[in-house]
Amino acid sequence: MTEITEGSKAPAFDMPTHDGGRVSSEGLKGKPFVLYFYPKADTPGCTTEGQDFTALLPQFQAAGATVIGVSRDPVKTLARFAAKRELGVVLASDEDGAVTEAFGVWGEKTLYGRVYMGIERATFLIDGDGVIRQAWRKVSVKGHAQAVLDAVAGL
Repeated sequence: MTEITEGSKAPAFDMPTHDGGRVSSEGLKGKPFVLYFYPKADTPGCTTEGQDFTALLPQFQAAGATVIGVSRDPVKTLARFAAKRELGVVLASDEDGAVTEAFGVWGEKTLYGRVYMGIERATFLIDGDGVIRQAWRKVSVKGHAQAVLDAVAGL
């Protein structure tokens, strides 16, 4: 697995979305986009993060950027999550884990002394040429969406 760093080319992807569509790196060419990886739909931190990005969506759109949340949840779970929490961002399903592994966000986690495999909360800002302009690792949700929006404005 290649280390994903700022200035490197983002891995290619093509995933189904919560609304029955698809999102791919090919389809996003020429426009900046944000990929934020979150552990599990409809859990407290993931809900807050999705709501924060949704609240700022008009500003992301005004800056020409698409925001995509990625988890390993099935599409049906993502559709329920988006409807229940009134999320406006695109939610993509990486059920087979290829994208989370390609971006290096799948790995060992520890909770209450228990070790398990899971998604590291991380965000990548990718420019229209497919280059990673900024990477946030081990994200703390509070204020994160605003920090990403500020970075988008700086592109």
